[in-house]
Amino acid sequence: MIKVLLVDDQHLIRQGLKTLLELEADLEIVGEAENGESALKLIAELHPDVVLMDIRMPVMDGVATTREIHRLFSGIKVLVLTTFDDDEYVTAALQNGAMGYLLKDTPSEELAFAIRAVYKGYTQLGPGIVKKLLTHFSPHGANNSPPPPSLSELTPREKEVLRLIAIGATNKEIAQQLYISEGTVKNHVTNILNRLNLRDRTQAAIFANSFLSYLENSN
Repeated sequence: MIKVLLVDDQHLIRQGLKTLLELEADLEIVGEAENGESALKLIAELHPDVVLMDIRMPVMDGVATTREIHRLFSGIKVLVLTTFDDDEYVTAALQNGAMGYLLKDTPSEELAFAIRAVYKGYTQLGPGIVKKLLTHFSPHGANNSPPPPSLSELTPREKEVLRLIAIGATNKEIAQQLYISEGTVKNHVTNILNRLNLRDRTQAAIFANSFLSYLENSN
């Protein structure tokens, strides 16, 4: 059973989410909070596995709360669910430890899937969010700066995998394109994250997009 804490300043939203998510046999809503300050107190008491977090709230917003959760309760995963897809909110939430960013028009079955994925440690981003991230960071790719030594030290196959991550390919798609198993892809991704000192696949995509021309011409 995955224990979920709902954090949203609108009571009706929380009730709607609770009703929908409790239809899932493996999800348990253990509590609700109307702002980040209340959420931190409940987290200490309830020890949820995943926090479903709104961004704009009174007292303490979702970004500040996510930062504190990441600092104080590193094992708890944060999945942002909001109506706002502004570049600043997206990047700030992910940079402060959120494992996912979805909009409130996400279908309930997709939301449930995202909660399960985040619980397992995978990053989940709603449609268009990755594009926003890449657009936001694209100026870094336009400065023609040389790639860091850690990037040039990747194996040719790891560079291929990283290039495909940069353009949004899933592990399954990468496996099919490179004629390798998904398990092998996962191993390559793990090695890439460790070598480049990146936290997750989203950071890898942002990083790789900055040096996409290098990756396309390095093999």
